[in-house]
Amino acid sequence: MTTPLSLPGSGAGSGLRIGVLALQGDFREHLHAVEAAGATGIGVRRPAELDGLDGLIIPGGESTTIDKLARMFELRDPLRERIQAGLPVYGSCAGMILLAADIADPALDLSGNPQQTFGGLDISVRRNAFGRQRESFETDLEFKGLEFSADESGVAPVHAVFIRGPWVERVGAGVEVLAQVEPSKAGHPESLDGTARIVAVRSGKLLATSFHPEVTGEKRVHELFIRMIRGEA
Repeated sequence: MTTPLSLPGSGAGSGLRIGVLALQGDFREHLHAVEAAGATGIGVRRPAELDGLDGLIIPGGESTTIDKLARMFELRDPLRERIQAGLPVYGSCAGMILLAADIADPALDLSGNPQQTFGGLDISVRRNAFGRQRESFETDLEFKGLEFSADESGVAPVHAVFIRGPWVERVGAGVEVLAQVEPSKAGHPESLDGTARIVAVRSGKLLATSFHPEVTGEKRVHELFIRMIRGEA
């Protein structure tokens, strides 16, 4: 299902420079999404490419690989500094993990050191929480903050694709829950113990989702991020 921008052809992102961390993962799809919204998309692989950005997207992929490559390319510390300084950032799937303050089940390197994150969001996440690749699933979600897309029928649900997605196990003060998956809507509901799982959150100008709107043509999550950058949401 493809959901258009609330104002087709209006160029919601016009004049903005939005970076997409392009070390690994599905960064190309996010670049296409921000460019479809009228913004200039910038693939970020070096610290200098963070200069002049209005916002940044951390894509889905392998959170451990992105973490390692960010340190190899000397991006980790500049990224942490920009996030702490207030740069608007949207993290999708692995990006959610990398924005989290804590990982419930961090991967360990050969020396036994847990994987690191960029931080910014006062949340704890669990990696691959909904299962492995073969347990990927799709579902429709009620998603807060998309009132700009309402029509006479209200706000349409977000069609979400979960591919080895994390979920949020703890939210701190100031973190707003935007969407949850009910057990009956998950690929393996027996593993959820009757409890809804948090899959989208926001805190200030930081946004994170467990799922991949860029692979379904769902444009409204990126437009919400653009509105956050502009101070309109």
